[in-house]
Amino acid sequence: MNHIVKKRRVLLPFCLIFMLAACCGPDLAIKRVQQFIASQNIDKTDTRWKTKLVKPELLPFTQGKAYFWNLETTAGAIKIKLLHKDAPMHVSSTMYLTKLGFYDDLTFHRVIPGFMAQGGDPLGNGRGNPGYKYAGEFDGDARHTKAGMLSMANAGPNTDGSQFFITFQPTVFLDGKHTVFGEVTQGLETTLKAIEKLGSRGGRTTEEIKIIKATISVENDNTKTK
Repeated sequence: MNHIVKKRRVLLPFCLIFMLAACCGPDLAIKRVQQFIASQNIDKTDTRWKTKLVKPELLPFTQGKAYFWNLETTAGAIKIKLLHKDAPMHVSSTMYLTKLGFYDDLTFHRVIPGFMAQGGDPLGNGRGNPGYKYAGEFDGDARHTKAGMLSMANAGPNTDGSQFFITFQPTVFLDGKHTVFGEVTQGLETTLKAIEKLGSRGGRTTEEIKIIKATISVENDNTKTK
């Protein structure tokens, strides 16, 4: 009997460690991104590596978790909640590119006050893509209904890639043409306003607006379900 009790006492700490590791370890979607990146032979010494990437797989998002895209820019910080339920492929691609460091040092190359700020082009001229393209996702509920909506730029159907834009006001005329896949939760009245002031009617910025660092964070989803 004493032998069994001692054995249980020895096993208990190991069980607790295993449970903690399972609860506190990397999110499954993050882990899958890291595995996909590890399977690729990406040569970052190539100056055009950001235009030679392979389309990632659809990620297994964790129920009850919220995924955020954090942009540290020369105009300030922006935090965006990614809408993986509305646009799973767009969020999967964005998380993959972010984990690669793709968005670091890219610019907001087109900013039109009263409309939107566009960035994410590896060429910096509005013509670039990451080396792959995919279709829009329009079955979800997300729409261009207000300022701070994150949407994917494109050159027509099936040309979505890495270029995105953030709205300064409602742009419902873009619904069904551009996929909404995120919403600004922090920086709407500060950073986004600062970026808007640096734009022009033609889209050229009065000074360079750069993404210094882009990261992904995972938090508990506190959104109330209806």
